[in-house]
Amino acid sequence: MKQQVFNPYLPSWEYVPDGEPHVFGDRVYVYGSHDAFGAPIFCVNDYVCWSAPVDDLSDWRYEGVIYKKTQDPGNRLGIRSLYAPDVTQGPDGRYYLYYAFDFLGEFGVAVCDTPAGKYEFYGKVHHKNGKVWGKKSGEQFPFDPGVLTDDDGRVWLYSGFETKVPFVASGWHDLKNDGGVVMELEPDMVTIKTEPKVIFPIKGKPGAFPHAFFEASSIRKVDGKYCFVYSSQYNHDLCYAMSDRPDGGFEYGGVLVDLGDLYLDGNTDETHANNYLGNTHGGLLNIGDDWYIFYHRQTNRTSYARQACAEKLERTPDGGFKQAEVTSCGLNGKPLIGKGTYEARIACNLWAKGHTTARVDRGKKATEGHPYFTQTGKDRESDGDQYIANMRDGATAGFKYFSFDGTETKISVNGSGSGIFRVSTDESGENTVATVPVNGSSGFEISAGVHPLYFTYEGENAADFISFTIQGGTK
Repeated sequence: MKQQVFNPYLPSWEYVPDGEPHVFGDRVYVYGSHDAFGAPIFCVNDYVCWSAPVDDLSDWRYEGVIYKKTQDPGNRLGIRSLYAPDVTQGPDGRYYLYYAFDFLGEFGVAVCDTPAGKYEFYGKVHHKNGKVWGKKSGEQFPFDPGVLTDDDGRVWLYSGFETKVPFVASGWHDLKNDGGVVMELEPDMVTIKTEPKVIFPIKGKPGAFPHAFFEASSIRKVDGKYCFVYSSQYNHDLCYAMSDRPDGGFEYGGVLVDLGDLYLDGNTDETHANNYLGNTHGGLLNIGDDWYIFYHRQTNRTSYARQACAEKLERTPDGGFKQAEVTSCGLNGKPLIGKGTYEARIACNLWAKGHTTARVDRGKKATEGHPYFTQTGKDRESDGDQYIANMRDGATAGFKYFSFDGTETKISVNGSGSGIFRVSTDESGENTVATVPVNGSSGFEISAGVHPLYFTYEGENAADFISFTIQGGTK
């Protein structure tokens, strides 16, 4: 790659959650929702697209706005927000974008001749009689589309959400939420060929998985099998299930990634996760022999400013996937160089004193005692200005991983505050390698190899953590 790439992998001012990565030609395209920094609700911006060469996942290019919410005939005033989309190349070679307008209870479809061109409104997903799906009482609630054009040209659409929605669904009628559903579409890409059926029951329903379906449907082919990715009842993980067919028979595989690294090493305590918890959504990407899981993290003490992240996955002997650890290096494919200046915003671990973390989804704000990612300026105003705010005594920011060669090393911290940062190579803070004053520096010794770095603030009031610089560490 031309340069190192971090998590989040897009610029610091970009907020694209629900990312669905797809390879079209020689590029990876990521389609997602579009949050706005400082917004009071989800997804207030129009759809944009980012892409990168398949052989350089550090070189992300902004493709611009690909679809405006006002392009849908039912949203000319822009009152509704565009939620998590997905894109597939249809049998006719064109690209189809599937989307939901927040909790309206219907799917729109837009079409384009190129992966990241200007999409145009195409229609609504509807039954053979022309009735839009979601307009009849008793139907399953359309939400979070996931779409697959299979090798034989058949098109499969997935959807689902666990909530009570009669007060938000279009037409003020009751829709069901029994779990994740699947249906086949006609070649026209909008007409339902086989009626929606529940194949992923929600928590408490017969056949529910150990991590039961909640939302975030995503579908891929893995070694000829169908791999369904979803967010579970816990709402901060992405899990998967596998089947030999697209319309049923799925078996639970496990967790792919969790925002707080829960379920790794047996830890299930949400109050002691390794990072903020909140909703997440994403999909699988395959390039050659490599597999990645894309997801999003929370920032700004809310769930309304989410950022795109990704981790490399390891396979299991049975053809499944191991749970990925949340890291700062993500798509880099290897540890970061133990030398240079790194922005604090790439921390993959963040907690308050006592290793306590907060949950910020469902409209909740993190308590004032917790550190959090934020930025100066307004939405999309500038680049490189994100930082960690509110580092109070005992708060820790962790970065994984760096490669050191054992040479003499010095570290300096850029921020504001009146205390020091204790730098350790373990999350408990016992293995301290340096004590660095805010806006100061300190030399330290570290053995050759791959290590995480944890910065724990000790001092009065609150500190803002902007960046740190490592001098030496590699020859």
